[in-house]
Amino acid sequence: MNIPENLRYSKDHEWARAEGDLIEVGITDYAQDALGDVVYVELPEIDSRLQQHEVFGEVESTKSVSELYAPVSGTVSEVNDDLYGAPQRLNEDPYGEGWICKINCENSDELDNLLDANAYRQLISE
Repeated sequence: MNIPENLRYSKDHEWARAEGDLIEVGITDYAQDALGDVVYVELPEIDSRLQQHEVFGEVESTKSVSELYAPVSGTVSEVNDDLYGAPQRLNEDPYGEGWICKINCENSDELDNLLDANAYRQLISE
């Protein structure tokens, strides 16, 4: 299972990559593997305001439908429109071309509420 050290993780299996106050968000390798083949992604609206842990979209796979939860509070500044035509990118490259959205973070201290790579490894091994 690929768990990059430079990311933060939610207990709901989203990852967050901080670039200053801009937070790139996606689902983890563990999540995409558990979902199976992704066939549809519902993305948030640009300029929508999110609260940490709030549902902001969903991923549909051949196995199930799963909600996406915001790892931080803020405003959606960008979404990965390429996922509409190629949702399988979540399976193929969850930490790269499979990113979901970017959020202008209101409170970077919220990143401290997320798990580091070691804590996330422990979570998924339970």
